[in-house]
Amino acid sequence: MTLDPVHFDGIARLAGRINQHVDATEHDAFAETVFSEFLDPLRHDGRPIVEPIDEVRRRRIDIEDVALQDPPFPTQHGLDSGTINPTTFTNGLVLDVAQAAMAAVPSDLELHRSRTVVTTAHSNDPTVDCDEDEWTGFDGGYSRGRVLQAPRVNRYEEAVVHALSLYLAEVSHAALQAEVVEDLLILDGPIYPKGLLAWADRHPELADLLVEEERPRDVIARYIELVERFADRDVPLLGFVKNGGSKAITRAVRSKARAPWANDAAFFKRVLRRTDDDGETLTDQLTFTNWFVSRCGVDEPLSTHGDALGLERSRALGAYEVTFFCVYDPRMELLFRVESPAVFTRDPETREALTMQVLRDIAHERGPPLAVAKADELARINREEKAALTRAIEQRFDADRDRTYDDERWGLVV
Repeated sequence: MTLDPVHFDGIARLAGRINQHVDATEHDAFAETVFSEFLDPLRHDGRPIVEPIDEVRRRRIDIEDVALQDPPFPTQHGLDSGTINPTTFTNGLVLDVAQAAMAAVPSDLELHRSRTVVTTAHSNDPTVDCDEDEWTGFDGGYSRGRVLQAPRVNRYEEAVVHALSLYLAEVSHAALQAEVVEDLLILDGPIYPKGLLAWADRHPELADLLVEEERPRDVIARYIELVERFADRDVPLLGFVKNGGSKAITRAVRSKARAPWANDAAFFKRVLRRTDDDGETLTDQLTFTNWFVSRCGVDEPLSTHGDALGLERSRALGAYEVTFFCVYDPRMELLFRVESPAVFTRDPETREALTMQVLRDIAHERGPPLAVAKADELARINREEKAALTRAIEQRFDADRDRTYDDERWGLVV
């Protein structure tokens, strides 16, 4: 402990002085104005970047009632991918390993056993070439894996190996198991690889990779193909975003007026939170927005405003656009963003069925849908497993993980 009580109290008092300058009531009023007047549509540089599919509105539903409803989709499948996190070794390699898993509701134990594993390696040594195009089976054929060579970069090596491992594992497993999904697939996270698409705005070297390198473009193309495949089968695809950090709407609003919230999730929380006369949060109902079309931020490349990085799209461009709605669960004061390609949500009946499925699941599970929670549990690589895998890789490489002073300072498990 480095904070004595006097230090603790002093820090708290300083924070209190800041709070005296924040008028939350005024922020709430402005959020109301933005929601009711700015989003139909929200324009930036003369183009609509966010617009409602039908009309701008807020809805609410009793938590106990919706939790007891029958699911609109008899079966649901969830998909997630987890990694060991990027690791640098003393032989110069930067490596990340991702495994993807799919879960079913009701359960399917054979499906749950299956994994897709992608190991991505980066080396600035031009003699190193570890790329493999073929998948190798293991676990009696239930699982498969491959090695991917990351494009060479001078910086952001960890971001490159992480994104390529994570998204290639996820989309490859989704494609492998697609025919198992009969009613609904829910991805744990957005419907497109936004961690890759964000490279365009992160650094010129990363932006160049999206234009010039085959590997990241191939991963994005596979997500486009996944949307097409599920659309051809008339099986909806959802993305359940638990921790949205997008600021695209907030930035667009700031070009017109001051926007006091930190990000888009904070804005929608203010719009959807219900309080009593004392300002306390009411917890008996889920509140949620209408569905919107998003053409801003990392959603732009797959919209009618974007060129999908030059990748081929076989359907009308509007079919691929990201549509979303937001749900606020007052019991934990959490906001979730739910995404789906427009090819599914343009139909009012499908849109309502998807909405009610998500609301039922959130109400029943007090959090993400069960299919997503199960997939997350299957794909997650916990801290002890990450440490054990790192030690095993060290032995195979005959090289140590490149340690830093923080490992000693914080006692990281290795």
